[in-house]
Amino acid sequence: MLTGGVLRSGARFHKLESRWRHRHRNQLDGDRRVTFYKSAWEQAAASVGASLTYLDGALAEIRCGDSVLRVRNNVTSLDDPVTLSVAGNKPLVYRLLEERGLPVPRHCSCRCDDLATALRFAHQVRRPCVVKPARSTGGGMGITTAVTGALALAAAMARAGSYCKDLVIEEQIGGGNYRLLYLDGELLDAVERRPPSARGDGESTLRLLIEMDNADRERRGIDVCQSFLSVDRELKQTLRAAGRGLDYVPPAGEVVQLKNVVSENRREDNVGASDRVCASLAEAGAQAAAAVGARLAGVDVITADPSVSLLRSGGVIVEVNTTPGYYYHYMTAGEATPVALLILQRLCKVAP
Repeated sequence: MLTGGVLRSGARFHKLESRWRHRHRNQLDGDRRVTFYKSAWEQAAASVGASLTYLDGALAEIRCGDSVLRVRNNVTSLDDPVTLSVAGNKPLVYRLLEERGLPVPRHCSCRCDDLATALRFAHQVRRPCVVKPARSTGGGMGITTAVTGALALAAAMARAGSYCKDLVIEEQIGGGNYRLLYLDGELLDAVERRPPSARGDGESTLRLLIEMDNADRERRGIDVCQSFLSVDRELKQTLRAAGRGLDYVPPAGEVVQLKNVVSENRREDNVGASDRVCASLAEAGAQAAAAVGARLAGVDVITADPSVSLLRSGGVIVEVNTTPGYYYHYMTAGEATPVALLILQRLCKVAP
């Protein structure tokens, strides 16, 4: 029988492991992200005739007439700390969305050592679950998907508990992952974010394919990715759910999905979707941003078909991000959307 003590010990182990992994990963990709965002803001400011002054490192002040915007990478002064706090509280966001009739996954909240509550919920939904830290994380940190069974659930809770003692356990919804980006209720862009995958060559194990992928990411930099592929519980659980493992050798041409979480995908995995998003879905995203009170928001939606309403597709809203990353919009398989430019055009009231 798994006890709270065992779960807490697991959480401590995952906390140490995750600290090392993210410190190492940040050392590798921190510089490239700063370079990417600096370039995006500098080009946008020049395009609208605004002045840009660096105050400290990557912290910049952009002035255009009476408009002043301070930015650091994808963090801006558009939203206040209270709004950021609201958006970072996943159970609260789900409640705010439900109160407005917006669809969210069935879910429950519990402490990271409360396996009994999590198991009761999993038995009720009778489908794979997603385990998330309830607060203070982003970019897929601490999330494990495709969770089934008590052992996998306990392990996922321990991992998420290393980030936050409070968790959200929710049903996993099938469909594509779409990021809808809003400023003051206006949809600026929509991107389908496909999860990271590996293409078999008939000789290499998935472990080796991942190593080769990361070598390519390190060599080519921000042009192909914003981070490296981490061999974490989310990756192992996704493979296990598909009957695969790291020692599996995919036949030549077979594409193996490595994760359900999309934060470590590549440029070619991001596909523009603005022309596929129906008016109903766009309005639902705008309402979600308004429910949180966010001016600049990335609303994450899971749906099998963005051309129909969430009610019709059975889709859900899974997150409202108040510091949305711009990478998915700039680095796509097709034409880029210059998010920083769109933001400054609207703030400075400059015609596109």
